[in-house]
Amino acid sequence: MRKLILSMALMGAASVAHAQAPASVPVRPAAAASAGDAAFGARMLGEASGEQIFTRVCAACHMQDAKGAEGAGRYPALAGNPKLAIGAYPAMVVVKGLNGMPPIGTMLTDSQVADVVNYVRTHFGNRFKGAVKAEDVKAMR
Repeated sequence: MRKLILSMALMGAASVAHAQAPASVPVRPAAAASAGDAAFGARMLGEASGEQIFTRVCAACHMQDAKGAEGAGRYPALAGNPKLAIGAYPAMVVVKGLNGMPPIGTMLTDSQVADVVNYVRTHFGNRFKGAVKAEDVKAMR
């Protein structure tokens, strides 16, 4: 009986200590991202098209219709967004992040970043000219 009580007391103390420990989530700045991150993204997304990348990744925040959302956070609309007129701007936001947008480009290849940016710039009411190329993305990194 004493062993049972002692075991329960130790388990309780361990859970209290664990609950008081600060949560630690390692966060790397975009500059510290490695080529392995892009390789991981490429494996996860395979040969996905810009549309597939948008659907699988971007639409989670920007919504399937790219009209954005507001609630616990603000996710800007990509549909009809004049900030997308210059292709370098959305490419840089994908690669480096901006405000609440994480640098998801660290998990995508240069071609994948270009493909998803070009998809968004030519869909959802956007008809911007001048495609972003993988070489453009590589130069931004």
